[in-house]
Amino acid sequence: MENYKTKKRLGQNFLKNFSYIQQIIESIPKLPYQLIEIGIGLGDLTQELAKRDSLKAYEVDPDLCSLFYKNFAPLIASKRVELIQKDVLEIQQDKGWLHPSDYVLVSNLPYYIATPIILRLLRDSACKYFVVMTQKEVAQKFCAHTQESAFCALSVLAQTFGKPQMLFDVPNTAFEPAPKVTSSVFCIDKTQNTAQGDYKFEEFLKIAFCAPRKKLAKNLQKAFADTASLLHTLQIQSDARPHEVSTQDYHRIYQHITKGV
Repeated sequence: MENYKTKKRLGQNFLKNFSYIQQIIESIPKLPYQLIEIGIGLGDLTQELAKRDSLKAYEVDPDLCSLFYKNFAPLIASKRVELIQKDVLEIQQDKGWLHPSDYVLVSNLPYYIATPIILRLLRDSACKYFVVMTQKEVAQKFCAHTQESAFCALSVLAQTFGKPQMLFDVPNTAFEPAPKVTSSVFCIDKTQNTAQGDYKFEEFLKIAFCAPRKKLAKNLQKAFADTASLLHTLQIQSDARPHEVSTQDYHRIYQHITKGV
């Protein structure tokens, strides 16, 4: 790795197995939008993305940026890659969070910041599609379906804003240095999305899933009155656990609560 010493505080695990890099590339749909990458690593995925289309890439580590300028100078000179040294979580979270117009994002996300980044991508209506790699457990939560044990607030949000899909697993041996866990690549298609971000809905979901093994009615009673009656009115089983209720029904419950019904 050219004597580059990885930084644990930045969660750096570099994907070095080309077969998985190729699978990621093949997972990206051909859409007429700007291509974005978060985290360039040693540039292995970045250079392949640049072969596909012009790329706007964000990297927080100045040492990795310097290494990329050294090793891939032609990509910078030809403007195939626009490299921005910045922590994306410090960018104001508005529409067009990472680009002013519609974009597709690809990233091998550091485990420790994967969830907040994905939530921002979901809320940003300019993000039309993304393919990301995370710890397998996180990917399962975003892609879970009703009745599955992994179904949680993240699953509801993913289904609210788009169509999530698990793609494939990546073993720890494909990375350098090797993490202790298996990773998974998944995508969320937001091209048909009309939902708007609603932080109050997200807070409602936190309450609904605060104790996953308890009944949904009991969880909701901590913040809302007469929830058992509400579930009865909406024809939702009174003894249903949080993971047994559909995304559509969560929206119905929330709409009734916010209207004071």
